[in-house]
This record gives sequence, structure tokens and C-alpha cells, in this order.
Amino acid sequence: MRSRFLKIMTRLFGVAAVAAVMAGPQGAGAQESGGTLIMVVQPEPPSLASYLSTSGPIGQVSAKVYDGLLEYDFNLNPLPSLAESWEVSEDGKTITFHLREGVTFHDGEPFTSEDVQFTFMEVLKKVHPRAAITFKELTAVETPDEHTVVFKLANPAPYMIRALSGYESPILPKHLFEGTDLRNSEYANEPIGTGPFKFVEWERGQYIRLDKNEDYWKEGLPYLDRIAARFIPDASTRTAAMESGEVHFAGFSAIPNIDVVRLQEMDTIEVGTDGYSMINPMALLELNTTQPPFDKKKVRQAVSYAIDRNFIIENIFFGFGKPATGPISSNFEVAGFYTDEVKDYATKDRIEKANALLDEAGYPRGPDGVRFEIVHDILPYGEEWRRTGEYIKQALGEVGIDVTLRYEDVPTWLKRIYTDYDFDMNLNFFYQLADPVLGVHRQYLTSQIRPGTVFVNGSRYSNPEIDKLFEQAATERDPEKRSALYDEIQRILVEDVPVITLFEIGFTNVYDTNLKDAIISPLGVYASFDRAWLDE
Repeated sequence: MRSRFLKIMTRLFGVAAVAAVMAGPQGAGAQESGGTLIMVVQPEPPSLASYLSTSGPIGQVSAKVYDGLLEYDFNLNPLPSLAESWEVSEDGKTITFHLREGVTFHDGEPFTSEDVQFTFMEVLKKVHPRAAITFKELTAVETPDEHTVVFKLANPAPYMIRALSGYESPILPKHLFEGTDLRNSEYANEPIGTGPFKFVEWERGQYIRLDKNEDYWKEGLPYLDRIAARFIPDASTRTAAMESGEVHFAGFSAIPNIDVVRLQEMDTIEVGTDGYSMINPMALLELNTTQPPFDKKKVRQAVSYAIDRNFIIENIFFGFGKPATGPISSNFEVAGFYTDEVKDYATKDRIEKANALLDEAGYPRGPDGVRFEIVHDILPYGEEWRRTGEYIKQALGEVGIDVTLRYEDVPTWLKRIYTDYDFDMNLNFFYQLADPVLGVHRQYLTSQIRPGTVFVNGSRYSNPEIDKLFEQAATERDPEKRSALYDEIQRILVEDVPVITLFEIGFTNVYDTNLKDAIISPLGVYASFDRAWLDE
């Protein structure tokens, strides 16, 4: 494996560069320029069109190429990026952004207010999976001059200010996208942005190469000469590459947690869980509520009872996680959006309850002990998810449900779930982001049944009461009233259980001790890495 790696890197960067990458530490000091960061991205992204898809691996690469209007600190406070400053009107319906001057796209064309207007009104609002909710209240983007944009809102949307990063709302070049088919753009997989790194090439099945943007608007940045995003399908090979120093960084638990426990004892490797507070990932099961057997609430509740969430966390994810009680992460408790006063599926008699509910739903056991058969699709992101699927098959077998597992490549899986709706039960995780409006609403609103749009309401759950409550919560400015609305939402959704929430994910970052300042914001791996450097 090591010799194969060296051949790939030599072909990519040349003998001298590879020698520098493979060299050991050469003493500590201030930030140093140069070097190639080799990071694992698992699995290989289906595309680099982060304006079209929020598939996890895409943002790990695209956020190095695209900038957003804002960045954020670890308290989720907005910081300047392409927008140097901004003001919000007293009624909350107008936001004025003052754009940075002298910024150019990677093709040399200037960045102006026209690019911002085009990105939000003609791209994000029309094709981004989350933007239909995030920017629902955005009715117009005015451009009084080249470096000023004015967002006009139908109603106040305080959550929107936290959705303007290069990951969530990448600013696209109007001159390249205008008048083209956004879903089939030639720039979907050869992105051109204003970010610290330029796209160079994509060797399918091997790597994506990004090189330093010498004309980046942040003076002196980035420090790195290039980033190579490597795709290593085999989990043990990923671990071996990290252990031997052949890769510097692996986020989103690309290194199996069973190996993380061992690697964190090494002097040359560090492990952290920072950089995920802006995404709040939740593992879950999407159920196809439009067809048997999951069109019956009692069946959905039975499956929720049958699954031991603590078993998954402790035995498959090695303690990196927390049991979910409902559709909203407990991380939102500090904001008043979380309650655990909901139906409890973790009772001691949960198996007895599951069996009783399945009997009541009209699915008695047959002579072979089987009530019915389902196909369980598994998130194609690595070994832990395979093992979770295997556990769920075993757990549901205990209550008489015969489960067939299906594990496909990412594009096939996405099309099956969100375009064809050809599934029974799907293992997945959703980002809840920095506010429930940004990450939770899309999974339950009737308006988010959008064939062909990924990571929205794939269960096709429709409840007018829930639609109304979400709409009220999105625009309510009184904190106590907004909290009460989310409490009621959680009680209803936990009872209806169109989606079975499993656990709040504790993603890990595993990295070489020579890598400095990679995780410096709540976006973590979804940040630009403009300040990352190698102490070699």
C-alpha cells in the first residue's frame, strides 16, 4: 500500500514535493508556508457541486474553493469574509452587506454584488436542498453598487445570518453559470470560486488536487501549497495510512472508532472532536411512510422500541455519541429549543411493547416467526454504518421483521432514496446545523417533499399541524414562544415517528501532530483550511 501511495503522490507532485511530505518533523516555529496536506475524504464525493447537494464529502473539498459572505467563531458569532461588514434593520427585514473590494475569482474575473445576487436568487433558492427553507423569507437581493448588496426579507429570519458560510452558501461566479443548466454545469466538478485553493484535477477513485490561490484576498494566506484529498475505501487501509504518516488528516470519523482508541495513544497522532458544533449531526432511520408496512404509525413505533440506541453507541461507535430522544439535538438546549419530555422508546419493556404494537398493527408472526420482510438501505459512508445496519437487522429480527440489507455507491443510493423513493427504511444522518430552521424543518415539512433534491423529506411525511407549527417557529421572535412551539413539535414527531432518531453523532478528527490550525472554527472540516500549516 505504501509503494502504491508513493507512486500516486510522485505522479501528482513530483519527487521533491513527495520527499518533503514524507519527511519527519524539522522543529517547531511560527506558521510556515509550503507543503502538501494530504487528507482522507471518505467516501469519494459524488460531485463538487455544493450548491446542488449537501452530501457530506462534497463540502470537505468545495469549502476550500468557495468563500461565503461570512465566517463564524466557536460561539457561532458571524465574522467577516467576502462581506466586510453588515447591518440589520430594526424590523429585521433588511440586511445590508458591504462587500470586500479587490477580490477575484480563480479565473481572474472580479467578484461583485452581481455574483451575490445571482448566487442567492438564481442558484441557492432554486436548487440548494436546504435553501428553500433557509432563504424562504428572502424575496430580493438588491445591488445599489458593485460592493453593496441588500437582502430584502418578507419576514424576520434571524437564523439566516448563520447560513452564509462558504460551505452552506458558496458564492458562484455569475459570468460562468448564468444561462446554463445548473444541474449539469461543466463547473460542477471543476469549481471556480474565490477561496484559498484552486481546483486542479480529479483522478476518479484516487484523489482531488487543489493548489494554492496565489491571488487570495487574505494577505499571506493560505500557508499550504496544495491539498490532496485522497479516497481510500478500505477502512483498515485508511488506518494504516494515518498510522504510517502517509496522510495528515481524516475527519468525520473516516478512521474507524475502534482504531481511534488505539491511535490516540501514539505520540505522532492527535484526536479531537471539535469543529462540528455548527452542523450537529444526528443519526437516524428514514421510513417510507407512504407504503406498507411503514404507512402505519404502530409499526414505526414498534421499530423505534426494538432498537437499543446505547448498544449502537457503545459497541459500534465506541462511545462517540449520545442517544437521541427526538428530532432535535440536545445541543439546542442552551437555546431553549430542546425537550426530553416526549414519548420514551428506551423503556425496559421495549421489546414487549414492540411485539404488542406489531400485533395490533395487523402483522402477526407466521409459522416461521416472521411478520413481514423489508429492505434496509445503509448509508454508504464506511464500516460503522455497515455494522449499524447489521445490528438493526438483528434487532428487528428479534421482533419478527425479516431484514435484507442493501449497500450501494453514493450516487445510486441518493437517487434511490430522494428521486425514486424506492426504499423501505434508510440509515442516514442529517445535519441540524446552527438552528432548527436550517437543518430540522426540511426533513418533515410537506413542502420539502421534493423529488430529486437530496437530504430533505425523503419519508414523504405530511402533517398540516406540523407544517403550521414549523412556519410559526421560523418567524417567532419571542424566545419563550419559540421554545414552546419546538416543544410541541418534538412531542408530535416523536409520537408519529416518521423518522427514527438514533443518536447524536460524535465525529472524530484524527491528525498528524505536525498539522497545525486545521480546525479553527465551528465548521471544522467544512472550513477553508486557509490557516492550516505543516510544522515539518
